[in-house]
Amino acid sequence: QVQLVESGGGLVQAGGSLRLSCAASGRTVSDAAMGWFRQIPGKEREFVASISGSSTRIYYADSVKGRFTISRLNADNTVYLQMNSLKPEDTAVYYCAAVIPRQYYPGNYYMTPSSYDYWGQGTQVTVSS
Repeated sequence: QVQLVESGGGLVQAGGSLRLSCAASGRTVSDAAMGWFRQIPGKEREFVASISGSSTRIYYADSVKGRFTISRLNADNTVYLQMNSLKPEDTAVYYCAAVIPRQYYPGNYYMTPSSYDYWGQGTQVTVSS
C-alpha cells in the first residue's frame, strides 16, 4: 500500500511560480510511475505530467509544456512539480498519483486517471490575475 501526501499549493499571482511536492510512504515508489493531475469543480480530472521510475519517460499535457517540470528523487520517495509562468487557468486542485506497472505501457496509459492505483488528497493552487 502506498500513501501519497501533496504539499506546496497556495495562492500566487499570474506569472509566478510554485513547487508542488508529493511524498510517498508505505513502500518505495522507485519502480512506480508517478503522475500529477488537476481538477476544478464540475470538470473531469485532467492529466498534467507523468514520470517513470527511472525518469526516462516523461510526459506533459500540451497546456503545461514549457512551463511545468516534473522530477523525482527516489532516495527521498518524493516527486515534484515545478510550475512556472502560472496562469489563472492553472487554478485547480492538484493531485499526485502512483501506479506500479507490471508490463510496458504506451505513454497515453499514464495520461489516464484510471490507470493509477494510489492517489493523494490534493493541494489547492490558485492563480490570481
